[in-house]
Amino acid sequence: MTTIHKIGLIGAGNISEAYLKLAPLFPGTKIVAVADIAPAAAKARADAFGVRALTVDELLQDSEIDTVINLTIPSAHYEISHAILSAGKHAYSEKPFALSVEDGKKLVAEADARGLKLGSAPDTFLGGGGQTARKLIDEGKIGRIVSGTMHVMSHGMEHWHPNPGFFFQPGGGPILDLGPYYIAALVNLIGPVTHVTAFASKGFEERLVTAEGPLKGKTVPVGTPTTINAVLEFKTGAQVTLAASWDVWKHGHVNPIELYGAEGTMLVPDPNFFGGTIQVSERGGDFAAIETADAPFGKSNWGGHANYRMLGVADMLDAAESGREPRCSGRVALHALDVMVSVLEAAASRQVITLSTTTERPAPLTAADAERLLAPR
Repeated sequence: MTTIHKIGLIGAGNISEAYLKLAPLFPGTKIVAVADIAPAAAKARADAFGVRALTVDELLQDSEIDTVINLTIPSAHYEISHAILSAGKHAYSEKPFALSVEDGKKLVAEADARGLKLGSAPDTFLGGGGQTARKLIDEGKIGRIVSGTMHVMSHGMEHWHPNPGFFFQPGGGPILDLGPYYIAALVNLIGPVTHVTAFASKGFEERLVTAEGPLKGKTVPVGTPTTINAVLEFKTGAQVTLAASWDVWKHGHVNPIELYGAEGTMLVPDPNFFGGTIQVSERGGDFAAIETADAPFGKSNWGGHANYRMLGVADMLDAAESGREPRCSGRVALHALDVMVSVLEAAASRQVITLSTTTERPAPLTAADAERLLAPR
């Protein structure tokens, strides 16, 4: 990038800290302001990082700010992203991109009509783990992907999040909250999905909050499925099963993603993170570990994990300068949303759903690309 883009955050919750801490890694990005529906929350976060605290309207009207990151709760993602685009600014949203495919399509159309860039988390697949796996697959290391499995299982968020209620309402649940990491990872590795089918249930009607905070010892209602088992069919013909649950106390699925190819098997690192170890077996041989710490954005830098949140924002702004499609584009996010919403629809209707969207695989992130994003201004 040749420009230092001044960025505002809307939403001063837990995730905003990571964006503010990691933005300095990318010299083309500079977060200058924070806004929140709760002024005190915006002020506390802004004061902690030496930036301005603004109201949402003030931030959207600020001519100095050319890009806004939407960190609001899922039910507000569409409204806030649309307002950002309407203000003439590039928009990058936390996941999920929106709560309906129709709203997601409106956002993509609005950005295109205004000549703006639109992006969405997750950007973890741009890390050393996701990109090394992509390179190996593209080189034919395990041959054509035939099938695979994904497991995202835990006992929910109520044991660590002080206000977990929204996780258990429409827009939350393991599919829309954690699914984006897994679906984006597979779109990067395999390509777009064409059909899905699924079953779903709620393990519990309410959840006991045990995290420290004002809700500790209280219960929150559950209004969305918390156990989902789905099958995804890809354009390539590959079939991948997805087991997503917040009703599991403990499990033995060490590898969250396994891909089975015509020439071997690949164990893909946890897509929640940017790094990790890949394991590859060729034609039934022993697994060989491939470390990714030396790959771009693969080195551990955050509590034992690789965390380069803001990488997707930096890539989107680099795309704005060069006139290309961002890797974490609105189109990729829309397709991932279509997959997740269709999984829930398939579970409710007990049918096979044909997706209404498709997308191209994001371009690989090369070492040269990474060097450009990290280069000092």
